[in-house]
Amino acid sequence: MSRFSFLHAADLHLGSPLSGLAARDPEIALRLASAGRRAFEDLVGLAIARGVAFVIVAGDVYDGDWADNTIGLFFARQVARLDRAGIPVFLVRGNHDAESVITRAVALPASVHTFPSARADTVRLDALKVALHGRSFPNRAVPENLALTYPAAVPGWFNIGILHTSCTGHAAHETYAPCSVADLAARGYAYWALGHIHEYAELARDPWIVFPGNIQGRSVRECGPKGAVIVAVADGQVEGVERVVVDRARFHRIAVDLGAAETERAAVAAVEAALKPLAPVGEGRLAAVRVQLTGQTPLHDRLAADRDGLAAEIQAAAHRIHEDIWLERLRIATARPQGASPAPMGLAAAIDPAALLAGIDRDPEFRARAEAALAEIAGRMPAGIAAEDADLPADLDGLCAEAEALLLGRLSGRTC
Repeated sequence: MSRFSFLHAADLHLGSPLSGLAARDPEIALRLASAGRRAFEDLVGLAIARGVAFVIVAGDVYDGDWADNTIGLFFARQVARLDRAGIPVFLVRGNHDAESVITRAVALPASVHTFPSARADTVRLDALKVALHGRSFPNRAVPENLALTYPAAVPGWFNIGILHTSCTGHAAHETYAPCSVADLAARGYAYWALGHIHEYAELARDPWIVFPGNIQGRSVRECGPKGAVIVAVADGQVEGVERVVVDRARFHRIAVDLGAAETERAAVAAVEAALKPLAPVGEGRLAAVRVQLTGQTPLHDRLAADRDGLAAEIQAAAHRIHEDIWLERLRIATARPQGASPAPMGLAAAIDPAALLAGIDRDPEFRARAEAALAEIAGRMPAGIAAEDADLPADLDGLCAEAEALLLGRLSGRTC
């Protein structure tokens, strides 16, 4: 019986900054900055240890053009490890590392094959009777269906298609090289190695059509385990697809209902209880957690009035659970109990600030000015953070609610 395995990865995005976690600690900042590279190092080590026959990277090796040669040299060093182990690499360029985007180059081992962009090409591995078909992106935007340009399957061989695509359409990702599952199945290949979508997905099993996801989440928009797949082949058929996880930092979202919390201490305890399932982080992996506080609670204004103090208490609670659990961001989305109103003191009591603020967020002129200001702020943010907060103007209602709670909480003279 003829058997072999290969590794299918995509969306390495080497050089991409991880966003959303304040660099409060230089060591944590360094670990976050290097998470993507360490994940790829581990993936290469896994491929060597498992003795795969070859490695496929389905686009977006790089996050964009290089500021210098550092990231190119890093990739060259890692594929050289594979070359020394006798493992060839086959890759296509995606929208982030298209031919028109990457202007620098570092020589790679001869065992690394990059598919051309002018047409779909085929590489044959005679010893394995494997035919790999692929086509790179010439430019960042590729609106046409590239799958239709791929050649027919080589009869009697194990055929693999490699394509960077938004196959079937995904709301969270821009449309590139769009195609359907039917388009891919029509080529007669046994396996389609796709890239571009950052979540793991099996679109079909006959034939196998797989998005492995990216190897490292880059913000809280990309939560959960990240990695690649190892595909086992026996007698020309896919025997199994095994997902392998290699991420070095993982993002999480947690919502905590404070409806039953009557004191600030009880509120922090509720958050700590919600964080406990993250305790088995292990193996040096950071957990970056966005905590959103919800529910109707009399603490609403006081929590908003001392957000920094509350965040510090939550971070301390996280470290009581595990040293590698870090608060990525605190969102206060609580509300006052029905019928409750803040109790301002002094001059604030005479002018009733709650009444003055009521409805201001629905004033068209106010909303227009606020949205313009938020758009300007988002435009000045660093690239990684801007991508994470691209919906800042759309969250105007939530920001207004937080601002009102902060103001009223401080006017009341009570903080956490």
